[in-house]
Formats: sequence, structure tokens, C-alpha cells
Amino acid sequence: MDTVTITPEEQFVLDTVRAFVQQPDAVSAARSEDELGTLIELEVAAEDMPTLIGREGRTAKALRTLLRAVGAKHDARVNLKIIEPEGGRGFTTPYRRDSDADRPGVLSRDDV
Repeated sequence: MDTVTITPEEQFVLDTVRAFVQQPDAVSAARSEDELGTLIELEVAAEDMPTLIGREGRTAKALRTLLRAVGAKHDARVNLKIIEPEGGRGFTTPYRRDSDADRPGVLSRDDV
């Protein structure tokens, strides 16, 4: 029987992300290693992507920074890849900007 070993870095990512998303059961991570170090591929529910990424990517950047610090503590080079859910973005902007004027299905503030 093969047992899957979870590294401290992988456990850190899982615990941290599960703490602030709406669907913690949908969080999963896969680890792969090569000559450049460890890559952790993270998947969350589509509706949790905006929370995970944050404004202008700040939350994702902070998570990557903390992950590198945890990896350095264990003498490992670790990178994080966030996998976009199947079907693209699970979230939309409800109002159109000037650049969205020609896009059908996007509401303007006057339509609401």
C-alpha cells in the first residue's frame, strides 16, 4: 500500500488556503519535483478564485512569498502554480467598463 507523503510546504498551502476560502473541501494540491525544485499545483473551486488571487494578485503573491519562506526553512526551493478551474473564469464583472461597451451580456450601471 502506497502512502502519500505531504511535505511541510504542501501542508502549509493546504491549511492556509482552506482557512479563507468558502469551499475548503474543494482545495487540492499536487506536488512535482524536478531539478529546479518543487512545484505545488493548487486547485480551488471556481467561486473561490477571486478570493485566492486577491486584488491585483496581492493575496496570491503573499501566499507565494510565505511558501518560499517555509521552503527555505526546510532547505527546499518551492514554487506555487494556481490552476484555473475548468471552463475558465468562474467569476464575472457585473458592470461594464468603457472597454466592454461592445460585449453582449455585460450590464451597464444604467441597466440595473
